[in-house]
Amino acid sequence: MLSAASGDALAVDAAPNPWFDPSYVTSNWEPILGYLGEHVRLTVAAVLLGAVIALPLALLARRSRWLAGPVLGLSTLIYTIPSLAMFAFVAPFTGLSATTVLIGLVLYSLVILVRNFLAGLRSVPADVREAARGMGYGPGRLLWQVELPLALPAFMAGLRVATVSTVALTTVGVIVGHGGLGQLIVGGFNSNFYRAEIVTGAVGCVLLALLADLLLAGAERMLTPWARQVRS
Repeated sequence: MLSAASGDALAVDAAPNPWFDPSYVTSNWEPILGYLGEHVRLTVAAVLLGAVIALPLALLARRSRWLAGPVLGLSTLIYTIPSLAMFAFVAPFTGLSATTVLIGLVLYSLVILVRNFLAGLRSVPADVREAARGMGYGPGRLLWQVELPLALPAFMAGLRVATVSTVALTTVGVIVGHGGLGQLIVGGFNSNFYRAEIVTGAVGCVLLALLADLLLAGAERMLTPWARQVRS
């Protein structure tokens, strides 16, 4: 009885288990695309919503040094909350849904976005602001036509870092069943450490992060042509 059990274990260990198997990808293409789509949707939505929230916070922090400390400190404090605890706080209200993951990702993105947005706004030279005011620019026009364009390089840098970070953090959503490509990684561990599934999920996350960073870098070059001229 013991020898039979030992033989079964040896047979499992000796079974082919390559780190990458193209046949796994081709035979599971549809579910892989489904997980990839969820991963992209969560990442894009989290970064966009994070940016929408971070910009007013950065403007508020720039207005007063007394507010800058609490705003930055609060975003940092939120980032230190473990994802498991974060989902435990949110899940009673949103359930085990993609919304739970999205809320966590948005909150985690703020620590990067708020700091970079604030740094960009503070980098606008004071004499440029004064010149714009002397030309009759009001606060709103000054912000949209002068300050935001000049702060755009720092904004884009923050968006790039936040996007890459969010791609990685999205995998934690497997806790509530919405982890995008992270589902493949956990599925591989649950399938007797099936390496091909694990590597497919991990490599997919890396490639997605690299592609997103390249796209944002290209967008930055298009939106800030003056920055290239200054560097050259």
